[in-house]
Amino acid sequence: MPFKELGLSDELLLAIKEQGYTTPTPVQAKAIPVVLQGHDILAGAQTGTGKTAGFTLPMLHLMQKSHPERSKNHIIRALVLTPTRELAAQVAESITVYGKHLPLRSTVVFGGVGINPQIAKLKRGVDILVATPGRLLDLVNQGKADLTHVEFFVLDEADRMLDMGFIHDIRKVLKILPKKRQNLLFSATFSEEIKKLASGFLHHPQFVEVARNQTSHQVSQVVYPINKSQKRNLLSKLIKEGEWQQVLVFTKTKHGANRLTKQLESDGIGASAIHGNKSQTARTKALAGFKAGDIRVLVATDIAARGLDIDQLPHVVNYELPNVAEDYVHRIGRTGRAGNTGEALSLVSHDEDKLLKGIERLIKKDIPKVVIEGFERSKEAEEPAPQRPQQQRRRKPDARKKSNPQRRNTQPSRRS
Repeated sequence: MPFKELGLSDELLLAIKEQGYTTPTPVQAKAIPVVLQGHDILAGAQTGTGKTAGFTLPMLHLMQKSHPERSKNHIIRALVLTPTRELAAQVAESITVYGKHLPLRSTVVFGGVGINPQIAKLKRGVDILVATPGRLLDLVNQGKADLTHVEFFVLDEADRMLDMGFIHDIRKVLKILPKKRQNLLFSATFSEEIKKLASGFLHHPQFVEVARNQTSHQVSQVVYPINKSQKRNLLSKLIKEGEWQQVLVFTKTKHGANRLTKQLESDGIGASAIHGNKSQTARTKALAGFKAGDIRVLVATDIAARGLDIDQLPHVVNYELPNVAEDYVHRIGRTGRAGNTGEALSLVSHDEDKLLKGIERLIKKDIPKVVIEGFERSKEAEEPAPQRPQQQRRRKPDARKKSNPQRRNTQPSRRS
């Protein structure tokens, strides 16, 4: 089914054509008609499936067709709430691209940068606001963001929102919004917490699900069993000998990302780190340099797993496996996007074998294992030496009782 059969406006079809797209992805083909019909939606879709356009396109269409007088005043009619700055920026960019031929204004607000420029944009008037929860509430509390006219509310990556502890902020936002509005909730997973949240504000939602907890067929996956101490050397070897020009590497911690970045640079490989401790300016600069090809390797923590949108990214490396199996799917979803192929490699030490089994159970497949000569994993080097079971120590008699066996009898009775 081509886009033109979905009932979108000519302005949107032109913008889609200019981006080189003709056929919607499965989630777009299912979600767009539901949103256009005015239903609330509960959608399950992995990263990289095109879900952002799945809510952006129909929302823009409905805003263009309804209440044209409100567009002249540029009041906030649509709110998109995201968990991270990177994802907020990605959604805002999508709205700008697809809405370029429409008389609608949009802006994005998040923490980590100055609030005054954001206030200035809101003062000039916007129709669509993309935001992270903390900064949005700051603006509302200062009286700089009026949400009383919101017609469309989108909660993107709802599961990630809850993982990051935003449930209380979400509830505060919901209390501010008008009761009459169209709600769109997108989540990669559906825990009991997500279902409870959805039941609290979605009205008779239509359910749409695409490729839940599955990895893209466009992404080839491989595991390299290796000693933890050899990971850095193997990574440098793969990058240099494979002549990789662009690779996204995931670590568990911010400190680990910084350390690996310095090690790669000492190996002569241009690298930069992106994580929560970096200022938004530094993160934006690193991402821009990576997209432009000035930086060869971007080392990231999971905060970036769902927010990075890089065209034709060929390689993703799990330098360390995530503790949560679902995060593996989000990580490797950074490659193999929009019909392109990609490669996801994981360097797995002995202490990560249980995490790997959990990932394979989730994606319902065994990931091929490849051993590289010179980097064979030594099980003995990874496992601690077995400890002998301790013998039970004999309990020594109470020294005081032994030295004075008559002591109990010399004390006055409690009943006396």
